[in-house]
Amino acid sequence: MALRGPLSRLLRTQLRRTSQQSRPQSVAVLGAPFSKGQKRGGVEHGPKVIRDAGLIERLSTLDYSVHDFGDLSFHHLEQDEPYMDVKFPRSVGAASKKLSSAVSRAVGAGHTLVMLGGDHSLAIGSVSGHAQQCPDLCVIWVDAHADINTPMTSPSGNLHGQPVAFMLKELQDKMPDIPGFSWTKPFLSSRDLVYVGLRDVDPGEHHILKNLGIQYFTMRDIDRLGIQRVMEVALDHLLARKQRPIHLSFDIDAFDPSLAPATGTPVNGGLTYREGIYLTEEIHNTGLLSAIDLVEVNPILGPNQEAVEATASLAVDVIASSLGQTREGAHASIHSIPAEKSDTEQLCL
Repeated sequence: MALRGPLSRLLRTQLRRTSQQSRPQSVAVLGAPFSKGQKRGGVEHGPKVIRDAGLIERLSTLDYSVHDFGDLSFHHLEQDEPYMDVKFPRSVGAASKKLSSAVSRAVGAGHTLVMLGGDHSLAIGSVSGHAQQCPDLCVIWVDAHADINTPMTSPSGNLHGQPVAFMLKELQDKMPDIPGFSWTKPFLSSRDLVYVGLRDVDPGEHHILKNLGIQYFTMRDIDRLGIQRVMEVALDHLLARKQRPIHLSFDIDAFDPSLAPATGTPVNGGLTYREGIYLTEEIHNTGLLSAIDLVEVNPILGPNQEAVEATASLAVDVIASSLGQTREGAHASIHSIPAEKSDTEQLCL
């Protein structure tokens, strides 16, 4: 049972102080220009437009050494027929395997990993690669959608709506052997997952969430409780038992479409800017963030260039605030206030 109230806040403060002393001081940025987890073209350009919005420059103003590892290259498969209505299974499986290896190497080298998508099916690879290095990790999934359909419950067959089902141990007996995924096995327990921002959940997903007792917060919960209480309960749920790495998987459609119009499956009534940034600030304040996915930015679907730039800029803000940018200002630490030089010191120059 998660701790509540002053004791839980004290625990989080202690965890933050301990973990921030040892957290990685370098960030690895890795692009995954991939779109086969869904039907809309353009999301493969997400990494480029997020970088063009100033991501690397923004992160360089923080207390990190920033390493941009560029974009992965994914091979096009000529033959990739649907399997049980699942579309492009071999393409998604191969891309996820490649991404998993790259994420594992980056995290293993001591970096905080930032993965730029691409569609959300990529999380199969990013979270599994992270788990290879940090098997006790927990996941915060920020999204309008639960992405926990199985091939049998999915209305569309698109794999960007199914990645969580590949991860959960409790769904292992509900998952058929999909071509392209023999390399991965479930690695995450349902108690180690929290959703924030849900507002478009399929019937099969709703049954899974309830049946497995997964902790989730819909937009109604955020309206009712406020984002501060939501994050307090979410972090207590994941961290009260022990300190462990956090994987943040953030779909840009968690925001209201008025803020993030350039995305493939927008749903009205999403997070405000302040709610989204508070959420990421609180995750940073734990000192436990180890990897971030930022996915589903699709510049082709923006109604105009201004909308595309606004969506990409919002993605940069999410990543930067997750890594320590505060609303007091984005800057490197200054450890002392410069003093005015004395006349003697001036003469010696």
